[in-house]
Amino acid sequence: MEIDDPRQVVLQVGSVLKKLRKDKGLSLEELAQVSGVSKLTLGNIERGDTNPTIGMLWKISKSLSVPLMALFSDQSGVQVSRAGEGLRIAGDGDTWLIEPIFQQSSQDVEICRAYLQPNSSYYPEMHHPHTTEIATVMSGMIEINVNDETYTLNAYDSISFRADDAHSYTNPSDELAVLHLILKYN
Repeated sequence: MEIDDPRQVVLQVGSVLKKLRKDKGLSLEELAQVSGVSKLTLGNIERGDTNPTIGMLWKISKSLSVPLMALFSDQSGVQVSRAGEGLRIAGDGDTWLIEPIFQQSSQDVEICRAYLQPNSSYYPEMHHPHTTEIATVMSGMIEINVNDETYTLNAYDSISFRADDAHSYTNPSDELAVLHLILKYN
């Protein structure tokens, strides 16, 4: 699969989702009930007829009890991840964008680059229970709110917190903020 081909990525996600759903013994209707994503939308994703948002993918992966990257193909051997190339997943409103750095669904760790547009905020879906999120600001500055407490991080500052706690990211500056995110599933 040519990872830079968005259509191939959408088809791959659909194929993997269908396999994971069937492996769990769930119908589309059952997955819709537990995920909060409509049966119609799930069917469209499985057929590769729609490009799901990061919010939808979080809901689906959480309801299937699999890491987010389990919805993408496994790769092995030496891998190079270049910023701005490969798979990119937009959040609602296109203010938040993530690039999975390595797509290894067999691991309990996910690593992504994230981009938050100037003067914008991102409110992620609740992550899997007991997931740890580690965020490092690579450029710009970010205000991260965790359980109603705000932490300001500048370039190269890092924070670690339970990702199933309420949290959000805000970029109050006029510059794009770039982060590296690590999600550790416990």
